[in-house]
Parts: sequence; C-alpha cells; structure tokens
Amino acid sequence: MRDALGREINYMRLSITDRCNLRCCYCMPTEGVTPIVHDDILRYEELLRIAQAAAALGIDRFKVTGGEPLVRRGVADFIRALKALHGVRQVTLTTNGLLLPSMLDALLAAGMDAVNISLDTLDNAQYQAVTRSAHTADEVLHAVRLCAGRLPTKINAVLLPETASQLIPLSHLAQELPVDVRFIEQMPIGTGKTASAEAATSVLGRLRAVWPDLAPVEERRGNGPARYFAAGQLKGRIGLIQAVSHAFCTDCNRVRLTSTGFLKPCLCYDEGTDLKPLLRGGADDAALAAAMKQAISQKPAAHCFAQRQNITEHKSMNQIGG
Repeated sequence: MRDALGREINYMRLSITDRCNLRCCYCMPTEGVTPIVHDDILRYEELLRIAQAAAALGIDRFKVTGGEPLVRRGVADFIRALKALHGVRQVTLTTNGLLLPSMLDALLAAGMDAVNISLDTLDNAQYQAVTRSAHTADEVLHAVRLCAGRLPTKINAVLLPETASQLIPLSHLAQELPVDVRFIEQMPIGTGKTASAEAATSVLGRLRAVWPDLAPVEERRGNGPARYFAAGQLKGRIGLIQAVSHAFCTDCNRVRLTSTGFLKPCLCYDEGTDLKPLLRGGADDAALAAAMKQAISQKPAAHCFAQRQNITEHKSMNQIGG
C-alpha cells in the first residue's frame, strides 16, 4: 500500500522478543532493561494474524528481529508459518549469530531467505567490551562462514568511535567470502541518543585506499536503504547505511512492529498504533487491517535524527526491534 505521501510501504520489521543474550553498548544501558512480562509479548499466532493483515495491504517482505530472535523457542516453525502466508514473498532474519550454527539447518528448511549478522569488530577483546559479554567475535565469524554461499548473507557493523580500526578488517570479509559488509551510522535512539557517531561518508576514503576501484552500484540487494559499492577484488559488496547524515525518508518503505504489538511507522517517534487490544479484544481481520492502514497513512514525512531534542522515542533498540 501507499502512505499519504505516496511512498510504497511493502516491508515490515517484525520483532518477536525484547530479550537478548548480549548487552551491546549502543542497544541498551549497562544495567540492561527490565524484560517485558511474558503475557505482554505477542504469541506467534497473533504475530501471524498481523502479518497476514499486512500482506493483504501489500506488505510482502518481513524481517524477523528481536532483541535476539533466536532466543525465542519455536522461531524456525514461526518462520515456516510466516513464509507460508498468502502474499508473503520474503522472510529474512537479523541476528547476532551466536545461536545460528545450531539452528541454521532448521531455519533453511523453514524457508528463511536471507540473514543479517551483527558483527562490529573482529577483535575478541573489543567484541567483549562492545557486547558486555564473554562471547567472542570468533563465534560470530564461524556463523558467518557457515552461512556464506548457502544463502544471501550480510554483516551489519555499527560505526562506533572505539571500533574505527575495524573498518578495513571487516571489509576484507567481502573479499574473502561472498557476503556483503554494511556499515551503519549509530541511531540516536535510547543509549545512542547522547553518543558521538561517525558519519558513514567518512569511511569511503579509507576504503578506497585499499580498493581504489570501489564504486557505487545500482543493485537491489535487500529491502533496506543501503548504498552498495563494488570493487574487482570483492566477492561481495560493501554497503553504507546513512540514516543520520543522508536521510532516505523520501524512499522509506518500512514499518516496525514491536514484540508487544505496537505498530511504528517511524523509528524516530513514539507514535503509532497498539494492535494488541484489537487482537485480544475480538476484533476481526478487517478491523485489524483498517487500524494498520490508518497508522501507515500517518507515517511522518521524515525523521528528526539531526535534531535530537525533537526525538520522542526513548525506548532502547531491543524494546523497539532492531
């Protein structure tokens, strides 16, 4: 469907849990956040009802997120059911990768189309500092290698001042493996609201010092806003996601659903429609679709990340959905 500004909305980021097995510094505060009580998290059947209503409106691409989605039991069965819904064209997953090796075969059998794996650094000590955990970057890299060549695989790396030295090492993975490596400007949401951030445009010169022929390519390599670059030595692509320094709002095609059923037309604002009362209050599918259509019609023209004082979303990213 199209919103009031004529943008085609065909992509939903669908959070299935707020829980995570990491405590990344840009996602949640040091002490963590109070988990949402179990009964407030949507059941899989409720998530599927929303997805079916969304598909009827023309939203045919779904990204399963968290928190960390793989900590929720039954995720492979959920992906299978989601992929089987009428009108659903693509189901992908965003994960930190730690649980992926043991679940990859089941996820592939369920029909998962692609995976995004978060990895901000290849340095194990640095990884532990960023994620506030005892896990290592080597564990995530193992998951990346298992996925590469079996399904479209992207590495997501948030641009952080403390990991600036990792730009080239991470990019070399796109030379070694058929994977895309994407560098993402830190969102000024939650703990990131007061953080200093490196603009994605500042990395291009450093990348071209290693790959002089690095050049933009006009390719659709997913449903998101990344700008992709290719070079002769690269098996994959290097991508930049510049939500802050180069807003892509005029072409935004997405909405977000939190694990509690709140439909967010824009990440920047604490505005949207709570679908859970409809789901649990006996509303039929037509009423559910009408509420979603109304929320999408009110999608803001643009975010206000450059004017942080105007951001009204104060929840952490794990509560919203990554």
